[in-house]
Amino acid sequence: MRASVGAASVACLLMLTACSSSRSSSGGGAGSSATGAYTAANEAHIPDFARMHFAPFNRADAIGLASAEWRAFGSEVHDEPPGENPDMPPMLRPDRQPGLWEKVGLFWWLGQDADTTESLWSGAYTSTGTPLPDKDIHPWSAAFISYVMRIAGAGARFPYSASHSTYINIAKQMATGAQSGYAVIAERPGEYAPVPGDLICTGRGKAERLTYDSLPTGGFPSHCDIIVAARPGELSVIGGNVAYSVSMKHVPTTPSGMIATPDGQSVDPRYPWFVVLRVTYDQ
Repeated sequence: MRASVGAASVACLLMLTACSSSRSSSGGGAGSSATGAYTAANEAHIPDFARMHFAPFNRADAIGLASAEWRAFGSEVHDEPPGENPDMPPMLRPDRQPGLWEKVGLFWWLGQDADTTESLWSGAYTSTGTPLPDKDIHPWSAAFISYVMRIAGAGARFPYSASHSTYINIAKQMATGAQSGYAVIAERPGEYAPVPGDLICTGRGKAERLTYDSLPTGGFPSHCDIIVAARPGELSVIGGNVAYSVSMKHVPTTPSGMIATPDGQSVDPRYPWFVVLRVTYDQ
């Protein structure tokens, strides 16, 4: 039986109140993907311990949060190539299970700004309470990463979004000096050895051939995982909405810890990892 969300988290969800909504864009200013400016209203629904930064923004908390959610979803590991994990009936999906569809709702609520439609979604229902269709059109992997960063205390320094491409592009702009104030900086995957707490990202579908030098570009399908452990030749990473769950996978590295060769070729034959997002934690 899959682990269910704790009573405290369910209670938190039940206390949530509706907020005004507008569709978020792929850009935006520091800390806001919807308005282009970071305001107190965007975090009005965030717990004080995260909003008021009771603790510094630190990698141990980010890793701990991702790992705790992985355990809550049953500690699944998916090292098979994409496409080899067969689809499952909606009623069997982890993110549709009692206690877990609400958990996905927390990822959306806490990971998105208060004025976005996405902040009202969950694993089983739309913002208006309509059951999601069998072919869900609300992938929540970027909401999961945004949730981890928000609750770990990133505050205005992370570009919260329903799309990974938002913070991938901003991280590249941070690397070139075109943006400032964010705690994510894009690094070439063949030149920087990522460490626990960093994010690694891959293009998907039409974006599988994207490279570091392609960035920034328009919104594109992608996926990012957070590194939770590193050992010689391998990283352990956790991501959301992998097989409809919070799942772990293992990513091979070069002897020096890179996820790509010097020419940018991904070491992993399953995924074209093309950028590392170095997170500049306070601790």
